[in-house]
Amino acid sequence: MTRRKLGWFVLAAALLTARPAAAQQRPLVTEDPEVVGAGLVLIEGGFDYGHDVLFPASGLRGNLLRVPLLGVSVGISSIAELQIDGGLHNRLAVTKRLAAPLAGMMNFTGDTTHDVEDIVVATKIRLAAETPTRPALGIRFATRLPNAGNESGLGLDTFDFHAQALVGKTVQSIRIVGNIGLGILGDPTRGDNQNDVLDYGVSVARAVREGVEVVGELNGRANTRGGTPPVGTESRGVMRVGGRLTRGTVRLDAGLLLGITSRDPGFGFTAGATWVFKGFTVQ
Repeated sequence: MTRRKLGWFVLAAALLTARPAAAQQRPLVTEDPEVVGAGLVLIEGGFDYGHDVLFPASGLRGNLLRVPLLGVSVGISSIAELQIDGGLHNRLAVTKRLAAPLAGMMNFTGDTTHDVEDIVVATKIRLAAETPTRPALGIRFATRLPNAGNESGLGLDTFDFHAQALVGKTVQSIRIVGNIGLGILGDPTRGDNQNDVLDYGVSVARAVREGVEVVGELNGRANTRGGTPPVGTESRGVMRVGGRLTRGTVRLDAGLLLGITSRDPGFGFTAGATWVFKGFTVQ
């Protein structure tokens, strides 16, 4: 079974069984320490568009459309959830080709290339519930699978591992969330090398009326290695500003994106929806 077929199979199986909840917080990506809840299932879908994105390993620069982006989180207990996130179609309209280490491995013609999104499998555990004097605390462990191939110029064919500490506190109508942790990124040019990066994220959500929120965040990673990091493991970061509209068990969202580094999109936008429902009873 090819990586692409395996990616479709895993995503389809996940959506037929379950997915995350209020934890993923579309359109934000900074993880809240609160979990979806025992027996609850969160399914989310959406798309995003990034203008002028650079893929350093393949040397491709262009405008990236990712649709649909899909996610499933399952509350396996009152303090833990399982997450699966990915996407079925990433399409890059190529505007420039630069010299790069993996440029010779690409296998497509024309000015467009496409592939699936790498699947991320994660577990999140809430360690301490929020109190009036203490924030909620949690941890998250995630692995990114190499479903996208370097033949398309959009993948690296490497595994990544991330471990993060999560903190969250609500002050009146404002929810503040922070993430910090370690990312271990494989070197796509060498099988015996890696780069350790600092993962970070901070988000703010403000309720302006019942069911309506404005949100913003800064999320990314920082290279910790002296000198030039392995290609594809460089520092990255994106700012997001948007809003969410919640009606019952359904939430609609939209946001604007602004890249921090020259590798991130100059600008972009995202939109999607989230649905939470009771999937099963935890004994």
